[in-house]
Amino acid sequence: MRLSRLSLPVLLLAATATFAADAPIKGFPPTIPAADLVLQHASIATLDPLQPHVQALAVKDGKIAALGSDESIAHYIGPHTKVLDLHGAFVTPGFIEGHGHLMDTGDSLMEINAGQPKDWNGVVAMVKAAVAKAKPGEWIVGQGWQQSKWTKAPQPNVDGLPLPASLDAVSPNNPVLLSHASGHAIYANAAALKLAGITRDTPDPAGGSIVRDSKGDAIGMLRDTAGDPVYAAYSRYLDSLPPQELAARREQSLKLAMQNEVSKGITGFVDMGANFKTVDWMKQQATKGFPLRLYVNIDVTDVASLDKHLADYHINGFADDHFTVLGVGEDVSDGALGTHSAWFLKPYSDAPGVTGKNVTSMSTLAQVARIAARDGFQVSIHAIGDRANRELLDMYQKIFDEYPAAHNLRWRIEHAQHLSPADIPRFAQMGVIASMQSIHACSDAPMVVSRIGEQRAKEGAYMWHTLIDSGAIVLDGTDTPVEDTNPIPNFYCGVTRAYGHGKTFFPAQAKTRMQELRAYTWNNAYAIHQDHKLGSLTPGKLADMVVFSGNLLTMPADQILRTRVLYTVVGGKVVYQRKGAEAWRSGQLFKAMPEFNHVN
Repeated sequence: MRLSRLSLPVLLLAATATFAADAPIKGFPPTIPAADLVLQHASIATLDPLQPHVQALAVKDGKIAALGSDESIAHYIGPHTKVLDLHGAFVTPGFIEGHGHLMDTGDSLMEINAGQPKDWNGVVAMVKAAVAKAKPGEWIVGQGWQQSKWTKAPQPNVDGLPLPASLDAVSPNNPVLLSHASGHAIYANAAALKLAGITRDTPDPAGGSIVRDSKGDAIGMLRDTAGDPVYAAYSRYLDSLPPQELAARREQSLKLAMQNEVSKGITGFVDMGANFKTVDWMKQQATKGFPLRLYVNIDVTDVASLDKHLADYHINGFADDHFTVLGVGEDVSDGALGTHSAWFLKPYSDAPGVTGKNVTSMSTLAQVARIAARDGFQVSIHAIGDRANRELLDMYQKIFDEYPAAHNLRWRIEHAQHLSPADIPRFAQMGVIASMQSIHACSDAPMVVSRIGEQRAKEGAYMWHTLIDSGAIVLDGTDTPVEDTNPIPNFYCGVTRAYGHGKTFFPAQAKTRMQELRAYTWNNAYAIHQDHKLGSLTPGKLADMVVFSGNLLTMPADQILRTRVLYTVVGGKVVYQRKGAEAWRSGQLFKAMPEFNHVN
């Protein structure tokens, strides 16, 4: 049969369609498998140096399959592909919470938000309202208060802290435990102090202090380890609850925490401290499915137990890469700036004679670190003050000399907020990661200079830029629930150092936009030994990403705080979609939701 010029292309197309389901045939284009998910018409910052900025991407089997233009990625769209037409929205690799406390975050969502009121009277009013709904003997628990943020100091007061009369008056029969925003102090009422066995004759414990009035009576403020007896009393109360109620509370806390994280663009969470029993429970919960990836550090309750059991807890990529145990932390070498318990080389400017506290002895921390080095675990230890940081760097160096393989374990110092200038280069030289939280600088800014003076603040406080320039890896996170886990205020603080009304805190130490984005993505992935799987949108890596309403790399700085998360994607699955995101995608900017109107 003679073929016409028109019939030949038709036969070739038919042949192509026939061979498409089979192995590629010489002379025909290879098959492109249909993607599970395609993002198109977007502004995508991949953090992949080979393709740093693209319009579209395709996801197959939970991993990035391809990056490119809208036209090239259109070939991956099949009849069952989920397509998100993003109309110019900004896409980044998934944000990883570099330092948080997951169960504490969940608990905080079920407790009094004591950081909300503008003064102590407002806190007392919240407790009063909670007591009205509680049974006698039921504990009233809250967290987040910070006296330096109150609009007025309580009267009378001790060091700006309230005396107990007003709190005791509204809650005579219900123990009250209110955690300070720093996590390094609590305020307890008389009923809680009684259950804890704390009286005027109770001495200050090692690593803690009991704040007292002029007569020597405890006012209820307990710093660092001094609060342990109150926590123990509260634990006894929880243990007295019916097992079913306790289990339900714990599962609800985990659920709320994870929902909260993904709603704010967090795809991975580094949990700083869970004991062996909690790790076992979390691993069991992971088999039911987690919306985000959880990376847990073992919390050291006692060194003997750690020595005996740590080696059994190498858990990597369990539950389809949703549960990993990566190290030991967060042991604390010192306290916090706000409570005058951060450990400094020189006294506080506003408290002469006070240099802070070594909360957990350095000898104990060294024992913990040696066990971790022996068993191949990462170490993450809290240090705020310059002396605490120096002591840790010295201790890490000794252990690196004893265990050379520990150099490759990516050990960290958590917070690293105040450094002696002489110690700044040591992070890069030793390969120690500075696990910092940008938002702490803007929260602490009003009190830093008064606490340690202008020179120490300028030369050593939150030295992000200098650390990065020296070659150190600097992370970001929020220390949730110490701060809201929302990365947007954190990002804003990281690139502006702005606080208050038009003030900036030593802005020379601000990060560039890309440095901040890397701190939240690739750097955090590197710090948890997952940079081969996460941290950039690279073909073959896990498809974790966030869709933001505005471009964090290019928008005016004063617009950053108006940015919202539209979608959170983990393993190619949309685990969070903001209400109204579909309408936004279709180009309908919300007049009723002005935060979307700045999108560029």
